[in-house]
Amino acid sequence: MAPRTIPTERQKRLGSELRRIRTAAGMSAEHAAGLLGVDRGKISNMESGVRGISAERLRTLACNCGCTDEKYVEALVAMAQPCDDGWWERYRGSLPPGLLDIAELESQAVRMRMANTVHIPGLFQTPDHALAVFRVVVPALPEHEIALRLAHRAERQQVVTRDDPATYVAIVHEAALRMQFGGRHVARQQLEHLLTLSERQNIVLLVIPFARGAFPGAGQNAVYVEGPAPQLDTVQVDSSHGPEFLYAEAQLAKYRAQLDWLEELALSPEQSRDFIREIAHQL
Repeated sequence: MAPRTIPTERQKRLGSELRRIRTAAGMSAEHAAGLLGVDRGKISNMESGVRGISAERLRTLACNCGCTDEKYVEALVAMAQPCDDGWWERYRGSLPPGLLDIAELESQAVRMRMANTVHIPGLFQTPDHALAVFRVVVPALPEHEIALRLAHRAERQQVVTRDDPATYVAIVHEAALRMQFGGRHVARQQLEHLLTLSERQNIVLLVIPFARGAFPGAGQNAVYVEGPAPQLDTVQVDSSHGPEFLYAEAQLAKYRAQLDWLEELALSPEQSRDFIREIAHQL
């Protein structure tokens, strides 16, 4: 397989998992190279995501490293397949790669949990709300890129409305519900849209009121994405310079505990809907 100039997040993650399998077995890179019939440099490239790996070689490596979790291995085999037909590939070269990595990650999710403090989750935003958000980016985005981002976000949202949607748990703070991006009319429509989405079987919408007081992770947007195998869970965190993807076990454990805590603080789904209705009526 030819080397890549810039690997995607999926490709880098696959490489990281290959390294984890090899090092957990105490196998040297030289031994792995001999086992797979490649030179030492290609092992390094595979583990950095710069070079791909065939399904046959991946299974050979897993078998010889004593990795017997079939579900995990087959999930890695699926990750190793070329993925040039995802809808997000139409935006490659036009939008930041991180946005495409988010879309690809979401497309493979089994379940997602998100905590938002001052923003409505992107997958739940109306076009007018999203437009208002994109118009306050610094430095300002040109009109053609705003249009691209709106189109990209609309396609991303299909992951929770398609025929086989992922399960999505959204924990939203009252501050986000009261933000009037785009003005009162747009804000009211956004809240009504949230109420409509919250009726879907695959969506659980939970609200944390101001009255709940302090909570962990304040000011940070984080999404915990459960993958096709538990070892492939990922946390995506927003930052001013783009998305960050975390998957060390200590990091995953931290965000699982944080989200569990937030769910305990939040209102029930029914109470949350009533709470949102009340805010909408005030607009």
